[in-house]
Amino acid sequence: MNVRYFALVLGIIFLLIGVMGFIPAFVTHPMDMTGARDAGPHAAHGYLLGLFPVNTLHSLVHLLFGLWGVLAYRTFDGSRVFARSVAVIYAILTIMGLIAAGNVHNTFGWIPLHGNDVWLHAVIAIAAAYFGFAPAREPLRERDLATDTGVRDDVV
Repeated sequence: MNVRYFALVLGIIFLLIGVMGFIPAFVTHPMDMTGARDAGPHAAHGYLLGLFPVNTLHSLVHLLFGLWGVLAYRTFDGSRVFARSVAVIYAILTIMGLIAAGNVHNTFGWIPLHGNDVWLHAVIAIAAAYFGFAPAREPLRERDLATDTGVRDDVV
């Protein structure tokens, strides 16, 4: 798989996860001590597939990353920037998830970031770093293909 297909596949996965975050059948909601849903600032907080903490903003972020990945697929350079950006952003999110001090654990109170999200973000960061920073030969551009005669100068 090359960096373009990585951007496309990750983009589609992000889009699917983002959409799933808005479908109640895929999100279980935590109950407080009385059995009622939290009516505070995290009222939309739940667990996607019962495993990954999400809220409305978190699902929107997944949709944005998904759209970015699908659009980045169009060019090699765009895909490379996407993969590198995802690697750095998700590495930072992994570190933030490991720090259990105050609201940093929940990205400053906006997006839940704990539990299974931490290791998943680490895996995404590692995969994105592989595709974004690994040496890769850029594909030939159209003008290079038009001028290529198929004759090698170095062969006698």
